[in-house]
Order: sequence, then structure tokens, then C-alpha cells
Amino acid sequence: MKARPAPNNSSSAASLILDNVPVPVLEIGADNGIRFANSAAEEFFATSRSQLCQSGLKDFVPEDHPLFLLVEHLRKIGGSVTEHELVFSTPRFHKEGITVQGADMPENPDAIVLTFHDSSTARNLDRQLAFRSAARSVSGMAAMLAHEVRNPLSGIKGAAQILENAVSEQDKELASLICDEVDRIDALVERMGMFGEAPTEYRSLNIHRVLEHVRLLAEQGFASGIRIIERYDPSLPHVWGNRDQLIQVMLNLVKNAAEAIKETDKPGEITLLTSYRPGIRLALPGTSQWRHLPLVVTVRDTGPGISETIRPHLFEPFLSTKISGNGLGLALVGKIMDDHGGVIEVESRPGRTEISLYLPIVSEPPASG
Repeated sequence: MKARPAPNNSSSAASLILDNVPVPVLEIGADNGIRFANSAAEEFFATSRSQLCQSGLKDFVPEDHPLFLLVEHLRKIGGSVTEHELVFSTPRFHKEGITVQGADMPENPDAIVLTFHDSSTARNLDRQLAFRSAARSVSGMAAMLAHEVRNPLSGIKGAAQILENAVSEQDKELASLICDEVDRIDALVERMGMFGEAPTEYRSLNIHRVLEHVRLLAEQGFASGIRIIERYDPSLPHVWGNRDQLIQVMLNLVKNAAEAIKETDKPGEITLLTSYRPGIRLALPGTSQWRHLPLVVTVRDTGPGISETIRPHLFEPFLSTKISGNGLGLALVGKIMDDHGGVIEVESRPGRTEISLYLPIVSEPPASG
């Protein structure tokens, strides 16, 4: 078997350029072995270049993966081919919605060049614009309900309580039912009031203090009996945010993770992770400025995963998969993250769900308004 060339030892201008391209690039040989991988491919495949160049496509995708059909087509016909919405999954990494572009190299008949494009972040950002509109709609509805519904409710309950003392025993049950329903509606209105636009104070926060507080609450309550693992980067700068709101966000995510694990009736674990990932930047509407979101908090669980039909609508108001849920918990998470200028990213498959929050750091507080 012919030895493969040593990886990335060329000083050619082409290799230098490819190493600085932020798109994963692989060169595939005749035996589908990897001859070249740029630095972006290392991050994409969660594998060093030296290991990549000692591997083949079969080490990263199953034999029936569409990528092999793409490569086979290029070897027979040549030209270039694009395949959309591919899934790459190994114990080290999981990527969905990947676009792969392949092309032959006429000057090297054995070689195929593949580039990998992850559009999931862009789709998440588009979704969050829709979530933002939905959350703002709930804000307006909450203000209207508080004014137009809550005041009459107190009158209805007062009248029902008077009737309860004046009617026969047979009708007391109906009066009690009215009181119970008034309390239920009032609780819903109060919860929707959390979507209001009251001024919020932001300040410098150690995100690990927030997570430790959430872990203690979870272990003493809804997540008792579930192992919670902390994997923190101690060198992280402080986040710019509101402590109470961030605690509320983390509690919602950890509670959902715990409930998902309990659905499986198997031992599970929740992992809280923090990391620093440069690269995510958002343009501030109406300005030429950009917001940098390098601080990442991830809540990972070993539950059954989120259904593909639910995932695109996960943070929409009034959508819930729980029998007793009202669909406001994750909608509130989406609104708070939007208020903080952050971004939410969701990855899920059976046995592993990760919800990552990208947040601004103190050196770059969100612009006012």
C-alpha cells in the first residue's frame, strides 16, 4: 500500500491559504483516505490534522452515508457536486444540516476536494428573529391581560366567595369551581407578566456563581437523584447580565433536562459546561457595530432527545410537550436571552441534548435600547 504524504508539511502558498480559510477542507485520495486537512477541518471533526491524515472517510461516516455516493459520482463524471442537509455523527462530534461541496482535481485524477459548510448557526439566528417577534407579542398580550382581565377577575372571585356562603350545599361546589378557575387564570396572567418590558439592571457577573446556585437548587429539588457534572473554564471573563434572569434561564433548562431524563426511567446525568469560543458576532440593528458573543454556557443531558418536529419551534410561546405544561418556560428563556443580546443553539439526538447560550462579556456590554 502506497504511503500517504505527510500531512500539512508543504510550504506552498496554496496550503497556507487553505489553512487560513474558515471552511473545513479535505483532500481525498483514491482509497478514500484523507491526504490533506486544513485547520478548520480539525475543529469540525474534533480531530487533529495528523490523525485525520492517517484516517479515511469510513472513520467518520458509515458505509451507507451519502458522502460516499458524492465521491463516487465525482470519480466517474468529474465536475462539482453539492449535497445538502447531511448528518455527521461520531462519539466525538455531532453535526446536522451540513452542506458538502465536492470537486475533482483534473491535475490529480485520484484526488477529490471536499468542503463542509455548517448553516445551523444561520438557521438558529433566523429562528430567533421569529422567536423575538413571538416573545414581543406575548409582552403586549401580558400588559393587556393584566389591565383588562386581572381586575375583573378579582371581582368575579369575590362574588363567587359570597355566593359560596349563601347557596345550598349542592351549589357550593359550583361556586368553589368558579374560584378555582379564577385562581388558575390569575396564575397564568401572572406568569405572562414575566414577559413585560420593565427596566432591567445589568452588571458584571461571574457565570460560575450563577451555575453553582442553580446546581444547588436543582439537587435539592427537581433534579434530586440525578448526577450533575460541572465542567467549567476557570479563566472565563465575567458575563454582562442580570443575575435573577440568568438564574431563571438556567433553572428552566436544567429542570427540562431533569424531566427528560426521568422520562427514560434510566440513570442519567446533566452536565453544565462553560467555554470561550471566539467567532460568533451579531450586527446591531441600525448601527455599524457588532456584538461579540464569546462566552458559552451549555446544559447537556442524556435524555431521549428532542423530536425533530418540535425542535424548530422549541422557544415559541404556548408550545409544550408536557401534559401540564403551558409552553411559556422556554419562551421566557428565549426572551431573556434576546434581552441580553445572546444567542441560543440547540443540538439533540437520542441520548444527548445540548442547549448552548452565547453571551456577551463585560468588556462589551450590550448597546442601550
